[in-house]
Amino acid sequence: MLRAGSTRLNTFKRQSAYPWSATSALRQYTSQAVQSKPEEAADAQRKPLFDKILIANRGEIACRVIRTARKMGIKTVAVYSEADAESMHVKMADEAYLIGQAPVSESYLKTDTIMDVVRKSGAQAIHPGYGFLSENAGFAERLESENITFIGPPGAAIRAMGSKSESKRIMQAAGVSVVPGYHGENQDAGFLKQKANEIGYPVLIKAVLGGGGKGMRIVEKAEDFDMMLESSRREATKSFGDDNVLVEKYLTTPRHVEVQVFADTLGNAVHLFERDCSVQRRHQKIIEEAPAPHLLPEVRKKLGDQAVAAAKAVNYVGAGTVEFIMDHDTQQFYFMEMNTRLQVEHPVTEMVTNTDLVQWQLEVAAGNPLPATQDQIHCVGHAFEARIYAENPDNGFLPDTGHLVHLQTPIPSSDVRVETGVETGDSISVYYDPMIAKLVVRGNDRQAALRVLRKALDEYQVVGLHTNIDFLKRLARSPDFISGDVETGFINKHLDELFPRATDPSPAAVAQAALAFIIDSNIKAAMQTGAGGLLSPWAGVDSFRINALGIQTVSLMFGEQTYSVSVSVAKEKVYSVAIYKNAAEGTSSPSANKAMVKIAEFENVRPSWVAAPGGIGSTSGSGQLCALIGDRLCKSNVVFSKESTITVFDQGKMAVFELPRPDYMDDDVGAGPGSVTAPMSCKIVQVLVGAGEEVAQDTPLVVLEAMKMEHVIKAPKAGKVVEVYYKVGDLVDEGKSLVAFEETESP
Repeated sequence: MLRAGSTRLNTFKRQSAYPWSATSALRQYTSQAVQSKPEEAADAQRKPLFDKILIANRGEIACRVIRTARKMGIKTVAVYSEADAESMHVKMADEAYLIGQAPVSESYLKTDTIMDVVRKSGAQAIHPGYGFLSENAGFAERLESENITFIGPPGAAIRAMGSKSESKRIMQAAGVSVVPGYHGENQDAGFLKQKANEIGYPVLIKAVLGGGGKGMRIVEKAEDFDMMLESSRREATKSFGDDNVLVEKYLTTPRHVEVQVFADTLGNAVHLFERDCSVQRRHQKIIEEAPAPHLLPEVRKKLGDQAVAAAKAVNYVGAGTVEFIMDHDTQQFYFMEMNTRLQVEHPVTEMVTNTDLVQWQLEVAAGNPLPATQDQIHCVGHAFEARIYAENPDNGFLPDTGHLVHLQTPIPSSDVRVETGVETGDSISVYYDPMIAKLVVRGNDRQAALRVLRKALDEYQVVGLHTNIDFLKRLARSPDFISGDVETGFINKHLDELFPRATDPSPAAVAQAALAFIIDSNIKAAMQTGAGGLLSPWAGVDSFRINALGIQTVSLMFGEQTYSVSVSVAKEKVYSVAIYKNAAEGTSSPSANKAMVKIAEFENVRPSWVAAPGGIGSTSGSGQLCALIGDRLCKSNVVFSKESTITVFDQGKMAVFELPRPDYMDDDVGAGPGSVTAPMSCKIVQVLVGAGEEVAQDTPLVVLEAMKMEHVIKAPKAGKVVEVYYKVGDLVDEGKSLVAFEETESP
């Protein structure tokens, strides 16, 4: 076990510091967002950059900072938790130190331990990334007192603008419109509820500190206020260490538009134009773009001017984002908050302004002037950032955890960036944000950028857990999104379009899954006989000629649908494939169950197979299947996992098949009737009911925490609680029963 305050140093040789072989995205990533370096200051007063910096963060943002630091000749120091010991940012850094156990409160938020690492490593500055300590004014001030540079704004600016209530008072004093609401210091629950009643429902409860949707709750009616307030405060405390909130009127059709600002220690401040982040789920951004579509020129100018004025009002230094809420129809905007850090979505700004904002941060933190003046900054083209999350859009976008069995990204180029901190074989943990990567694209205009985005999403492949990739594909093809008609309620307004009913896979996809499975089975069989090294991938299939009929059959499941696929040898290297599925009527195969009906048959199928490294003879692997099926030459990636799952990626579509489980493997550990189950792996935060209690439909039963977000589990029907299986603090796997209850019989 790790003792409190202990550290361990890992050092890496320069030739192995970067895992170039880990993933195609990293092999070819060259920081395309930045083609130009800041011009060397002409005068002799230019200050030298740091020799070594510590990155007090993890994941993709830590990797992002390391790339720019390396380009600038700056050594990097990583910190990591026990859960991140083998993570990409640890491998990339010049040095890495263990700082604690997996929970962020025991690792990435341990300021004393991080300061100890600063002293041991000799780092001259700390880059906080985003989240964690990035908006902790006390930490910034502590660094200043110990002569360590904080690569971010001064503590006073963080306090002023990092507080939603204080920043709104500053904006009001400056004559900037703010959303109607209560932003004061009285935090009495009864008083806040009274203010909510005065404002009028719906209202929005927001944590005074922080961002990312954490501590934010929409309250539709007065009777929900107390529970939502408690939940907001609890989540805010865990995320930011402060439970103060504000209450605002919730606008029903707003756009979320933000402006990137930058300031130096010499009094210079500029903006780098705006981003639109309106399409959100669970109050968190899912896709961002720059510039914002359809803004009037005078509105765009006013946004930039007011954002710069906001930065100057608090003597801001470094990268910041001024966020506005904008009326969808009138383009009237209101100041919402300022994030005193680099934003997750900063790459879209880099794409359209040809800048490297991390490089700017390092220059400014060293005491140098901004690399460009306002008239030197131009917005060219259009860019999108799509956040690739481990989550299930069909289950309320609930986060997922698990092992990345297969990860293949689009090939990076000058118009495609993949910002990630994971690779095949890594895990997405319950302890951290579920983001897998940021896919950033650029085009000459919005329509061109959307074409690049759609193509890149079609090329993105993940196996091992749920992702939002298919959802993003549908979003990028939505006519209203294509036209730029966006606002924060976009997803709810397009539910039918974005969440269509599941459709059966194409017969070609079924055939490819079956062919790949038969290859896998026969190669494994051949390897067991010791002859595998002498056989071509399809020699094993030819060996089934010893069967009198020359046929191999495989059963596959797609959801509730069962397919039976027969592959027969026609001649050398040529096969026939017949596909049957469950149906109520039709002509059944003589050799199949009478409930099976032939839905397709392909003749003259000529398959070839190229296994990926670590391939098909192992418990999990992948390869490329090339086969003439019908009149189309199919080229698909097929991934096998040890959970008996076969995933086919073909023409930008993913189909997941399962092999039927043997009866002896079934168990009764799952949820029984009258039980409520965990929708994801999680931690129990609050138990709201006890055995014997009568509950109405939608009564809150349990509050869960996963990926630093809280989720309320409600009773699906009226009934009586029989048993509560877990207590506060317990860790629960997805699908486990939480509460058992007896349903109340209808009169």
